[in-house]
Amino acid sequence: MTFWDSFVVGEPVTLGSHRFTAEDIVRFARQYDPQPFHLDPEAAKASVLGGLCASGWHTAAACMRLNVEYRYRKVAEWIAAGNPVPRIGPSPGFRNMRWPKPVFAGDRVTFTQTVTEKRRSETRPGWGLLSFVTSGVNDDGEEVFAFDGVAFQGTE
Repeated sequence: MTFWDSFVVGEPVTLGSHRFTAEDIVRFARQYDPQPFHLDPEAAKASVLGGLCASGWHTAAACMRLNVEYRYRKVAEWIAAGNPVPRIGPSPGFRNMRWPKPVFAGDRVTFTQTVTEKRRSETRPGWGLLSFVTSGVNDDGEEVFAFDGVAFQGTE
């Protein structure tokens, strides 16, 4: 079996969870997304969002961190089992990123990823493309983040 074979179409994997604190929401917003509903609890209450909430980009960044940590753990386990070091490539992009509900201060979001398609590259020998759906769900079971992505993965 190759590392490529370890990705199973339709099998969701949990990347991990992240709790969004008010302090972290404001800190991220000050630096990257300085809008009132991310910076000021009182202004946020009066907004359409109804309370202090994380920037969508903060949510995406937390998801990315957990995704990378999950992949590195998976690679480390693969190597520890005596397998060769797999080739991991970049993502050529994503589409349909969405934030259907706000992530409020105190929310914990659990991120999952499900491979939806695997195909070998016709132009890059030894590489394939993994298509996947990534989703973030809060503790109430509500989806708060999602996107469709693609990543290169070595096939040998």
